[in-house]
Amino acid sequence: MSSKQKAIMAVNHPNNPNIGNRSIILVGMMGVGKSSIGRRLADRLHLPFVDADDEIEAAADMKISEIFEKFGEDYFRDGERRVIARLLEGEPKVIATGGGAFINEETREVIRDKALSIWLDADIDILVQRVSRRNHRPLLRGKDPRKVLKELGEARNPIYAQAELHVRSDSSPHARTVELIMKELTK
Repeated sequence: MSSKQKAIMAVNHPNNPNIGNRSIILVGMMGVGKSSIGRRLADRLHLPFVDADDEIEAAADMKISEIFEKFGEDYFRDGERRVIARLLEGEPKVIATGGGAFINEETREVIRDKALSIWLDADIDILVQRVSRRNHRPLLRGKDPRKVLKELGEARNPIYAQAELHVRSDSSPHARTVELIMKELTK
């Protein structure tokens, strides 16, 4: 079966009647679980999964932290915007974005035009616990994660709220969040 045929089957799958031929984009703060939840959601919807950060690293042939260090955040955000626009071309898929992707107006516009956006939201305590497990996030290097996440949340949450759907993630397994998303998609 060709990838085109698989995409058509996925779009017409009974589990996702409300997404049509659009991709699903997961947006939200770092640590909310966009990649982990995205993989599970893609399996559930019979769609491919793509992590935008992985695609950015592949395109640049360097880690995101290296891009930030070498070229700065503005350069990274421009590349991120281009990669997300490319990912939205073609067959529907589930895409996990970096925490700052949806903040960029041009990126948000492309997402609005070509995808269904879902804001995954979680309490600050959950985010702090999750981001503290690994030390690879450039915006947290050498800083207090709670303070950074609180400041980012204050600035970003009103923008994330522009997503088409809003789903809360909590400390329960990610499968529960996928169930909540599925309920929203089938309303």
